Amino acid sequence: MNAENKRILIIGGVAGGATCAARMRRLCETCEIVVFERGPHVSFANCGLPYFVGDVIESEAKLLVASPELFKHRFNIEIHTETEVTRIDRQARLIEVRDLKTGAARKEPYDALVLATGAQPVRPPLPGIDLPGVYVLRNIPDSRKIKAAAAHASRALIVGGGFIGLEMAENLVGLGLDVTLLELADQVMPPLDPEMAGYAAERLKANDVKLRLGEGVEAFEQLPERGLSVRTSKGATLATDLVILGIGVRPESTLARDAGLELGDLGGIRVDAYQRTSDAAIWAVGDVVEVKNRITQQWQLVPLAGPANRQGRVAATAILHHFLCSDAETRPPLAFEGVLGTAVCEAFGLTIACTGANEKQLKRTGMDFEKVYLHPGHHASYFPGARPIHIKLLFSKADGRVLGAQAAGELDVARAIDVIATAMMEEASVFDLEDLELCYAPQFGAAKDPVNVAGMVAANHLRGDLQLANWDELGSTAALLVDVRSEAEYASDHIPNSQNIPLESLRDRLQELPRTQEIWLICGVGQRAYYAYRLLKQNGLQVKVLSGGMQTHLAWRRANDGKGVHRP
Repeated sequence: MNAENKRILIIGGVAGGATCAARMRRLCETCEIVVFERGPHVSFANCGLPYFVGDVIESEAKLLVASPELFKHRFNIEIHTETEVTRIDRQARLIEVRDLKTGAARKEPYDALVLATGAQPVRPPLPGIDLPGVYVLRNIPDSRKIKAAAAHASRALIVGGGFIGLEMAENLVGLGLDVTLLELADQVMPPLDPEMAGYAAERLKANDVKLRLGEGVEAFEQLPERGLSVRTSKGATLATDLVILGIGVRPESTLARDAGLELGDLGGIRVDAYQRTSDAAIWAVGDVVEVKNRITQQWQLVPLAGPANRQGRVAATAILHHFLCSDAETRPPLAFEGVLGTAVCEAFGLTIACTGANEKQLKRTGMDFEKVYLHPGHHASYFPGARPIHIKLLFSKADGRVLGAQAAGELDVARAIDVIATAMMEEASVFDLEDLELCYAPQFGAAKDPVNVAGMVAANHLRGDLQLANWDELGSTAALLVDVRSEAEYASDHIPNSQNIPLESLRDRLQELPRTQEIWLICGVGQRAYYAYRLLKQNGLQVKVLSGGMQTHLAWRRANDGKGVHRP
């Protein structure tokens, strides 16, 4: 078998489909490559859409990554926009397509077929959801509609507190709108654990976003004059001029299902490590496929551009390998081995990022893990402009393997998470993190980089140099709580029933501490409590540290308010 004159058809463009087409051409000059895109644009920056709505990106043209003309003249790839594929005939290796401008239908043969049909916004069957003024944001035409509506609006309601919800809240506030955000869960940013998501919630509220957690939408109604009335699950009625639905996406896998391809439990197409579906002549990439989580080994949906681009490269390589190699035992040189779900979002100057599994996922899968919190400055504290990064690191109790990380802050958050994600791709442990050699100059970082410090704290615990108390047990513990901050810090805010013994006087007051009762230590961010821990441990006392100190306590308290959890 050879690749000469083979015909590769790709259904869908944007990240996965367009990347697959371009790489396919780089690998095979003699193949015929044709892309069918239902929308008007084959390759555009959908991650930039909220910022186009908010006039941060002023020109729509900036969103266009590549035009059909560029694909034709640079790559000799045929692009058919506004063309819908309506059916796949696997036995005949044909697809049926319809020109949306003329209505004309035709059949197209293929030697290899790639499905990059993406995902579609979730629109639950609520009364009034199809009324004018209720929008989703998935493509450039969607952004035009929202931009036009926002120009004549004073109020906006966003349903959903994920990435799109936060970015749209920031941009609509920037346009001068009064913004309300509804989220059915009790936290924003579902990929984060509640105490880490709280940093984002506080930033939203500080910028006048009316945040309503634990509250969903039940119905939309048209108001007599203008605008909409939104009825919520808590019985409230909210008036607004426009609604943005940001409650997630689902794989657009109807073509695959109708063709009899294997789908997963989440509705995405099941593929192997080379993006091949259950049909040997069909591959699939991007938001339409289910992917394996590298940590939990569970199937999940990860509608992110990075994985979609990598999958496009893998699929193109595998297709050429299929054409050239008759030996079924020889594997293609590129494989897609799952995702960590590394992601980042910014809202009102706060960056929120994560990688790997969160605590909720680890508990569901029964993995034995530990966690540490820290709040280091993003660069040396003596250099002007240092800002804290709030970090949560999750790791295996058995061997210290890093399982996940979450971070929030104003500067260098993405860098810290990217470093940890890179280490996780090599199955690194916390011992590896503490030994990483990273850039240092005072304006860029610290001699002990935040990632190093995260590794050091976790490694200290695994080596037995630091025993950790469990924040979840704070309301029920019989331990004596000792706050080692200064008297002034303690007076400003402290955990009820805690005793204040400043670190500097601890050696002189050892006789005040019990030897038969466990002692939990708390400070501002964890450092002084660790110093106190080492002192008390070497004096024979039973001690543990509440990781991350009062900074973590504040985050924990915010996350548990109103849940019926004891608030210490």
